[in-house]
Amino acid sequence: MFESSSILVGLEIGTSKVCAVVGDLGDDGALNIVGLGQARSRGVRKGEIVGTAQAEEDVRQAIAEAEQMADVEIRSVYLGVTGGHVRGFNNRGVHPVVSADREISEEDVQDVIKNAKAINLSPQNHVIHAIRQHFLVDGQDGILNPVGLLGARVEVDVHVIHGNFNRLQNAIRTVKGLQLEVDDIVFTGLASSLAVLSNEQKELGALVIDLGGGTTEYIVYGNGIVKHTGVLAVGGDHLTNDLSYGLKVSLGRAEKLKIDHGCALVEEAVKGQTTALANEAGRPGKLINLEHLRRIMSLRLEEILQLVKQDLVRSGVFDYPRAGVFLCGGGARISKIEELARRVFQIPVSPGRTSSISGLTSALDQPEFAAPIGLVKFGSFQQRRRSRKHSFTGRVRDRLGQLFKWA
Repeated sequence: MFESSSILVGLEIGTSKVCAVVGDLGDDGALNIVGLGQARSRGVRKGEIVGTAQAEEDVRQAIAEAEQMADVEIRSVYLGVTGGHVRGFNNRGVHPVVSADREISEEDVQDVIKNAKAINLSPQNHVIHAIRQHFLVDGQDGILNPVGLLGARVEVDVHVIHGNFNRLQNAIRTVKGLQLEVDDIVFTGLASSLAVLSNEQKELGALVIDLGGGTTEYIVYGNGIVKHTGVLAVGGDHLTNDLSYGLKVSLGRAEKLKIDHGCALVEEAVKGQTTALANEAGRPGKLINLEHLRRIMSLRLEEILQLVKQDLVRSGVFDYPRAGVFLCGGGARISKIEELARRVFQIPVSPGRTSSISGLTSALDQPEFAAPIGLVKFGSFQQRRRSRKHSFTGRVRDRLGQLFKWA
């Protein structure tokens, strides 16, 4: 049994699956994955909850399985959120330094960050993240920490991720309906990047694409900071729908064909090949043209990747990912998807693999678990930040106590 204070749980309520991952944060700061639970998702469409009762049941099953594997009682989770309503943009905050000696203090830094977060969003929108990028002092760019520098004006650039408040609350209320607390909500695209990217890759510049069942999230890093984020309300379910329509088969059979014979490219070797669908009596039935099947998939997958590319070009961040593209999510399992992505982006493409985390290899090696593992990693960052803050506060209190003791 693990200490409850060291346990962190990431929960992703996805379109195709609900997944709960349990991590144990050691005294040395090392994160170890100790539990995994999952259930087929039924009450979610395009990354958002559309059936609360079904979603609650699926979350309950995933949580129970994770508790049993990790031998813990789960009381709170870091909850992944996504959907077509989630948006990201860059914003700048400005603050004048009013101290007599013009030395920038920690209070000045907090004030300028607060100003950067004071964004003129519509009342129904909620800021999920305001991720600090870098500071400017009197126009000097690229400053990581301005405390102690002299200046009359301090500015900060932040990347803001926001979404519709009510649509975010649907996921939060589903979790709270199971008597669980939500430690924080986290954009699943950000979570995936935390799981698969090293600090060196973030510094060099990288693009992470999470190909999920109902959505495709992506995030761009450059010079170690988040430059851009986005969500497409298109995912693996759309491939299944396309196959169902194009091949004139049921959704269930289309899903099985996608898994058994799907590919992101149409190769010469597959031309003229067919596979027979068994009828209800178990005998060979309708013949499916494999070239046709793969062409349908290839066109849809290329469209998704081209939409991501167009958004990066439009936002001026296409040249940042010098370390390449990293694919995760269930869609990263599709055969030849890396080769197709290389053709679209014209840079190296590789599968996203979890980094600087130990534990269950069954979870760490699977691209579809990147987001929930990243949620746990996000929680570990929050935990360490709180520990440092408490430690600093404690040291100040002790020093003040010593002063008053001898006064």
